[in-house]
Amino acid sequence: MSVIPAELKYTKSHEWVKEEDGVFVIGLTDYAQSALGDLVFVNLPEEGDAVTAGEAFSDVESVKAVSDVFSPVTGEVCAINEELLDNPALINEAPYDAWLVKVQNVSDTEELLDAAAYEAVVAAEEA
Repeated sequence: MSVIPAELKYTKSHEWVKEEDGVFVIGLTDYAQSALGDLVFVNLPEEGDAVTAGEAFSDVESVKAVSDVFSPVTGEVCAINEELLDNPALINEAPYDAWLVKVQNVSDTEELLDAAAYEAVVAAEEA
């Protein structure tokens, strides 16, 4: 099993979240990218778009399937990682560096898990 960074928060749908001065940075976990396989396309929202906790805001396409990415927070997209539009494989190479979006004006967060709780979710799925 891969290392699950302790400083991040997680969702049961395999997104990671890092808060930086009130801005929430969101990406896909190593488990998610591993389960998806080689990513070939990332569909990101626009800056200024609203996202809602628990609802899909993006999708990623791998050689296997298209999968929704769910927002762990409610707020407004203030930045997208444009690098991923040209090179979605960055998520496969370094999932905890390849963030998808940054969200500001956050009013609601889904039930976020700490690293230990997320590790239990992954272990249960792998069982």
